Amino acid sequence: MSSLPKSLKQVSLFLERLPGVGEKSANRLAFYLLRMPEEDLKDFAVQIAQLKARTKRCKICMNLTEEEICGVCEDGARDGTRITVVEDVLDLLSLETGDIYDGLYHVLHGRIDPLNHIGPEDIFLEELFTRVKPQTNGDAKQTVVTEIILATNPDMEGEATAMYLRNRLQELKEEHSLTFEITRLGYGMPMGGNLEYADYMTLRKALENRRGF
Repeated sequence: MSSLPKSLKQVSLFLERLPGVGEKSANRLAFYLLRMPEEDLKDFAVQIAQLKARTKRCKICMNLTEEEICGVCEDGARDGTRITVVEDVLDLLSLETGDIYDGLYHVLHGRIDPLNHIGPEDIFLEELFTRVKPQTNGDAKQTVVTEIILATNPDMEGEATAMYLRNRLQELKEEHSLTFEITRLGYGMPMGGNLEYADYMTLRKALENRRGF
């Protein structure tokens, strides 16, 4: 029975470990890499090898960057009074598409998921609370936060994370006499959607988030 050369098979097996990549797709990708010009393949290998060493978390918002502070936090034109909390960097990138939001972010790099033994201490919650609390250093000028938007995903774990955040942030507001607003992304029927095919939670959120017309 014919099989792939050992080196090609090892590459295919590694690619198969990537999310959404099955055996056939992994084989196709491995053959694509084999057909690449050698210089391109070497450059690709170097970029992969240096990926973890070059990539770090922003000291402010936990976004991924190659510098100490990410480009979003360094952008003085952004509205520093609003912080949107997202589960991961891909969610941040989605919000950045189309220039629909000009505030800042905080990336949790996960969500509360007790079934998988992920608690509040396992994601970057305390870093968010530190950003919200008044600074003790009187020499540092702090932008006053007026709104925190909870943009975790509308599933069980995302809702649990949002509820936990809301409660903790409310405690901080009372403890430090802060006045920021806590909001949650609105969810409901998508444009072009059909009520007949909508699930229970989608319809419920659509009703809860209804507005005047």
